[in-house]
Amino acid sequence: HFVNVDGARVHYQEFGDAANPAMILIHGYTASVYVWKTVAPMLADAGFRVIAVDLLGFGYSEKPSWFDYSIQSQARMVSRFMNRLGIGRATIVGSSYGGAVALNLTLDNAESVEKLVLVDAVCNDEPKNHPLLKLASLPVIGETMTPFLVDSKAFLRMRMRGTLAKANHAMITEDRIESIRRPLAAADGHRSVLATSRNWSADRLEQDAHLINQPTLIIWGDQDNVIPIKHGYKLHEEILNSRFVILKDCGHVPQEEKSEIFTELVSEFCHDKKGKIADRETDSSRLVA
Repeated sequence: HFVNVDGARVHYQEFGDAANPAMILIHGYTASVYVWKTVAPMLADAGFRVIAVDLLGFGYSEKPSWFDYSIQSQARMVSRFMNRLGIGRATIVGSSYGGAVALNLTLDNAESVEKLVLVDAVCNDEPKNHPLLKLASLPVIGETMTPFLVDSKAFLRMRMRGTLAKANHAMITEDRIESIRRPLAAADGHRSVLATSRNWSADRLEQDAHLINQPTLIIWGDQDNVIPIKHGYKLHEEILNSRFVILKDCGHVPQEEKSEIFTELVSEFCHDKKGKIADRETDSSRLVA
């Protein structure tokens, strides 16, 4: 589906009965609704109205040159997107960079967030220290480098090997690579990737996380090489009403690498009025608190 939000065309996919409690899924940097392709229908089957949205500049949403591609602006877009769909309150699920958007939305529009699920979430500016993001910040070099990196299947394959746990490298298929490359393989896609890296400002999220009162579920892969697990512990420490689950043999995208237990955890958390989840110690997950 598509809907206009503040003059920009936003793409989203919807699953489940519209009468069920709403759940908004927000993808990460350079990703799209594709990362929810397995768990979105599973969550719908668990009794939710599930809406996966492409952030502006990514997936099949419009990539306007006038948009500033900041975390704050993306959060504002999601808030207005919810209004356009007539959703006053929802569970917000954010993965990686989408976690930063979800945190910003919760801090600035608390009344619209019923519960919060953070999946290997960005919560500060540490990712900007990555060599590629540093290069992208440089004038001319960023413009020259970005099209090559975004369009290169070899680079995307290498990047996926660092994103997924080694045990899950069989997931690196041509279909997965193309799902990332295709929506960004144009000048406007290159521009949105570059602008997002240059307008990255997330330190406020970690500093203000203690202000979040909503029941919060934090899910992290124990082998996440993109956003270190220490940030999950920090968020759990700062957010008073939070639960923290570490998934074993899992990298940066638990919703894809551990789809079944991810769905089980999120469903259980959302169905419980206080956001409780059962204590468990299995080969698949470890409940920290």
